[in-house]
Amino acid sequence: MEDRRVVVETVDLLRQYKQYDEVVNAVNRVNLRVYEGEFVAIIGSSGSGKSTLLHLMAGLDKPSAGKVTIRGREITSMPNDELARFRGNHIGMVFQSHNLIPQFTALENILVPTLMCNKEDTSYEENLKKLVASLGLGDRLHHLPSELSGGQMQRVAIARALINLPLVVFADEPTGNLDRENADEVLDLLLQTKDLLGQTLIMVTHDMAIAERADRVFRMDNGQIISSKVNNREKTE
Repeated sequence: MEDRRVVVETVDLLRQYKQYDEVVNAVNRVNLRVYEGEFVAIIGSSGSGKSTLLHLMAGLDKPSAGKVTIRGREITSMPNDELARFRGNHIGMVFQSHNLIPQFTALENILVPTLMCNKEDTSYEENLKKLVASLGLGDRLHHLPSELSGGQMQRVAIARALINLPLVVFADEPTGNLDRENADEVLDLLLQTKDLLGQTLIMVTHDMAIAERADRVFRMDNGQIISSKVNNREKTE
């Protein structure tokens, strides 16, 4: 694995919050590397820091100390406008809640990132066709979110996250609101599109059936990574 290209790296990543008179270390000096093309799952109990870590890596939150680099670019020191452009070009995000714009059709929701980010030499039409085909959205593009099922709305959210051909897709409990069948289907679609577009997938999940399909699993507790598992071989950090 070490000879593969590092796509995401954190160094001594720290995120502190003040809670009354106490300082809480939501993420406590985390160091990790994620490699090109990997599917990495982050698990842990509620409050363990896994979503905070994901948001720091995705540039949605700023650390109290430490740094995050994506493909060699340190995002933690970027000004907000530069970070917004970088995220638009290189990062896709899928949330547990679909966060679709209710007045927009499925197609309009998918295309929102292309309006916010001018990436040259990218054929959005070609990528859109691939995504629509792989996600099975061909007959739902002109429907409003209120006319879609939960699984269909999550597919639209996935397509929106992937339309700009990001290097890395971050997913925060993307199957948390879905039943077993739809959860497995959404994961299958994420993995298919990951392979189709050559991306890296980093996912926070409480679903062990999903975590077992990851290349590597990191377990968090009290803001720290306490163990990792690779191909069913567990190693305490």
